[in-house]
This record gives sequence, structure tokens and C-alpha cells, in this order.
Amino acid sequence: MGKPVIGVTPLYDVGRESIWMLPGYLEVLSACGGLPVILPVEATCEDVGQLVEMCDGILFTGGQDVEPALYGQEVLPFCGERHEGRDRLERLLFQEAFQADLPVFGICRGLQFINVMMGGALYQDLPSQRGVGLSHRMKPPYDSRWHDVELVEGQPLYELLGERMIGVNSCHHQAVRELAPGLTAMAYATDRIVEAVCCPERYFLQAVQWHPEFSWRKDERQKKIMETFVKACRDRKDSRENENGRHVPEQARTSAGGKQRR
Repeated sequence: MGKPVIGVTPLYDVGRESIWMLPGYLEVLSACGGLPVILPVEATCEDVGQLVEMCDGILFTGGQDVEPALYGQEVLPFCGERHEGRDRLERLLFQEAFQADLPVFGICRGLQFINVMMGGALYQDLPSQRGVGLSHRMKPPYDSRWHDVELVEGQPLYELLGERMIGVNSCHHQAVRELAPGLTAMAYATDRIVEAVCCPERYFLQAVQWHPEFSWRKDERQKKIMETFVKACRDRKDSRENENGRHVPEQARTSAGGKQRR
């Protein structure tokens, strides 16, 4: 039984016209028992279907701002850099993964993108649209606490950690403005910005606004969050293999050149 394969959406350097990756995403997935694979930006609909079939889960990473047209808004002056190719890949990927009920986890932009794909909307820029308040953009290093979030009792994150308040890092200027139908908030910042979400109708669909990939070595809670995602991917892998095994013809189970066991 191999490790669960987890597709990781790529980061994109517009200036260099090149994909890239922060090692923390891959390292935490590997440490939790997963086999992370960076996905290609230039993938056709058919490619994405094959990728979802190949993967046991998908991680939607942080990165550029989400294109406002995707949630019915014009671009405002303080909206940051976007990348059409990445938006296109992730739109196709989310649709396929959602349809297949594949385990999905989102981080930072990943949470925002999931919210948009399910019908929600975003603040394009918190400082200009919400005014002075809690800062959501810390300076490096990003492996320390920046502000607290309150976990919602009865939701999966609260049940996992068993704490009402936890400290998290933070590095974003966009955030959920309207929570999508079908998503449930699992955590809020003290200024009531949504910090974590889940979709109760899916096998495993969760996202956080902070960055576990930076803090998991210092904060056991963050590793536990990622372990839960990887476990869901592993369970999905096992379920698929068991399902396929039940449909394998008897002759296909015979070892090469050998006889069937009686």
C-alpha cells in the first residue's frame, strides 16, 4: 500500500513566466505521510480529469489574488497581481475534485478560491475596504503567532483541537466577504473575518486562511490539521483500491506465469 498522492496547485512567477513552489507545502504533506505532486498550470479539461483520477486529494495553495470577475466584481485599485492561467487551472480542478468528492484542503488563497467557486465573494483589499483594524499581514518569519482565531464549537476544527482560541500566523490582504452557500465557518478572527471553512456535504473539504506550511514544525496543532487532511486522502486511496479490487477479474489476480490458488 503506497502513500496517498496529493496534487498541489503550483505557485506562478509572472516575471519569470515560471511555476515555482514553497518547500513548506511539500514538506508538511510528506511529514504527514503523503506523496505531494506539483500540478501543471497548462492543463486541458481532459488533463485535469486525468489528474483528479490520479490523485487521492488536492491542496489549493496560497499565491496571487483571485480574479474579481469570478465573483462578479470589477477590479479595484488595491487588488493585487492575478494570473489567468492559474485561475483557469484551479477552476477546472475544483470542479472535477468536487464532483468526484475528492479530499480538498485550501490554504490562504486556497480558502478564498474555494469560497468563490462555491458562490461566495471576497474583500479585494482588507485595509482599503474595511479600514484600520486587526492587521492580517505579518512580516517574516512566518512561523510564529500573529493573532488569535476563535474556533466554532461543534465544527470539525474545534473537535480536532479541542480549544476555543488558538494563535495563528497571517499573511493576506484579501478575505471572505460573503460566505458561499454550502460552506460553514469553522473559525473567525477577532474582527470577525472568516479564518477557516468546511463543506459538511462533502467527504472532506476544508480550508484555513493562515499558513500551516510555515508553522507546523513549531505548532503541533498545525501539523495535526495537515495530518487530518492526509489521513482523508489515505482513506480515499484505500477505498478506491478496495473498490477496484472487487471488480478485478479472477484471471487478472493470478501471478505472472503462475497458477490460481484454490
